[in-house]
Amino acid sequence: MNNAKMWLVVKPTVGIPLFLSAVAVGSFAVHVAVLSNTTWVADFLSGQPLGAGATAALPLPADGVAKVAFVEGGAAAVGQQVLVILPDGTTARAVIGAPAGSATLN
Repeated sequence: MNNAKMWLVVKPTVGIPLFLSAVAVGSFAVHVAVLSNTTWVADFLSGQPLGAGATAALPLPADGVAKVAFVEGGAAAVGQQVLVILPDGTTARAVIGAPAGSATLN
């Protein structure tokens, strides 16, 4: 036991209950944080389908069209990765390819 000499300074009758109560307080704090910062836990505990009380994290575009965020300069080159924001608020990475029917340079 690495910390055997600790019990020469702190009595086990004080140290063990103090340690266990610190673990209990920490666990309670984590559970409170999860319950207060998520919507799916409350849905699960009340028996509702998951996501019934959730709202979109990002506002949906009014026109329902996917948006593309270019990394540099406003134009994408062949082989460049771009971030695509879909109408439901999810994001995806896409690799730009050559247009159909065009010759590619290697």
